[in-house]
Amino acid sequence: MVVGEFTEEVDVLVVGAGPGGYVAAIRAAQLGLNVTIVDKAELGGVCLNRGCIPSKALISAAHQYESAKEQPFPGIETTASLDFAKVQTWKQSVVDKMTGGVKTLMKGNKINVMTGEVFFTGPEEVRVVTEYEGKKLHFQHCILATGSRPIELRALPYSKRVISSTEALSLSEVPERLVVVGGGYIGIELGQTYAKFGSKVTIVEGLDNILSVFDPQLTRLVTRNLKKYDVDIYTGALAQSVQEDEKGVTLTFKVKDEEKSVTADYVLVTVGRRPNTDEIGLEAAGVKIGEKGLIEVDGQCRTSNPKIFAIGDIVPGAALAHKASYEGKVAAEAIAGKPSTVDYRCIPAVVFSDPEIATVGLSEAEAKEQYGDVTVGRFPYAANGRATALNASEGFVKLISEKDSGLLVGAQVIGVEASNLIAELGLAIEMSATLEDLALTIHAHPTLGEMVMEAAEVGIGSPIHIVTK
Repeated sequence: MVVGEFTEEVDVLVVGAGPGGYVAAIRAAQLGLNVTIVDKAELGGVCLNRGCIPSKALISAAHQYESAKEQPFPGIETTASLDFAKVQTWKQSVVDKMTGGVKTLMKGNKINVMTGEVFFTGPEEVRVVTEYEGKKLHFQHCILATGSRPIELRALPYSKRVISSTEALSLSEVPERLVVVGGGYIGIELGQTYAKFGSKVTIVEGLDNILSVFDPQLTRLVTRNLKKYDVDIYTGALAQSVQEDEKGVTLTFKVKDEEKSVTADYVLVTVGRRPNTDEIGLEAAGVKIGEKGLIEVDGQCRTSNPKIFAIGDIVPGAALAHKASYEGKVAAEAIAGKPSTVDYRCIPAVVFSDPEIATVGLSEAEAKEQYGDVTVGRFPYAANGRATALNASEGFVKLISEKDSGLLVGAQVIGVEASNLIAELGLAIEMSATLEDLALTIHAHPTLGEMVMEAAEVGIGSPIHIVTK
């Protein structure tokens, strides 16, 4: 029950404490501003509590279980058993450690933390409703970082057995059968994870390919590995309806006008996320909302209300945690009077599939459209000593450069540790490096990183460890 209300003045109000909001709050505090951050749930937002971190913990556990069960190294024999309750307990300990770290950061940077729901009552004022009181805050500047939520399909309303990624990360036991509607990165990561834990998984994707935003050369390897785990994949498929009972749920869908059905313990719906820009009074704040509920911003993340900035999943562009954090720093610095602006030239994208996919910059097709002639250097994991020693020789590193200058404009990696290899390539694009720069950079041996140098050597026509035409 709300028992009282009063107005408090703050320099910077941050609404949302995910990887965009809490980073923005820290940067603003570093710049000498008085900061209050408000979230209706936990510090760390979806990413740390119900997204990136818990999913990667389960992915890691599934990989360890698979390695023990499948015995991938000659001469090593093990017997593996799965206690999924203990896996979930460990996953939660990872989440608690990360969110506890954010709490420490808030305290260390003297940031005022509030738990409650925010409603705008004017262009410079909000009302925060907590469990026990309502409080009015008047701000000099505000950074909106309210994130997103899973899209619910009208034909597949959420229920006990029709679930989102949030529930899928907290299942108490491994389902015997799991249907995943949506073959994007969330659906593939979670579907492959539960397949490794032992579920019979079916993926239903509306487009012609899973992971459709990535080059088919990359997704082909993921598809092959999914089939190795007996995952059924239907593409060009449209989900129609579900029928649920105490024993399970049946999904009906169409593929090329042919009606099919599959029964499972759960139907996991992963068809995208919706920005949290409704029901917080943005109209009263004078903030203009564009297509699909996204907020229109300028190069400093400033909205139509010059006092209010917006970052992360609620603005146009990829819904990525690291993009939100980057935008949070830009917004905080803009509020402090610095000339910071966003530059989206090399934001990496990673899928923690098996094998991992990582990209940065332009794809080959995009580079050809923008630059005309391009040079491509590609080097296989199978020719790399470290990858072979890891018994993980599937995949490749691909570099794309503008032909005349050799300027690196894009990179793609698929294979073990692709998520870590992409960082060097992002830096190379950021610093306007050429293929020759990468080829002349001495890389330690034997490492996976050598493949970056080797792919660059292929691109400039002087490959050492493979023979090309």
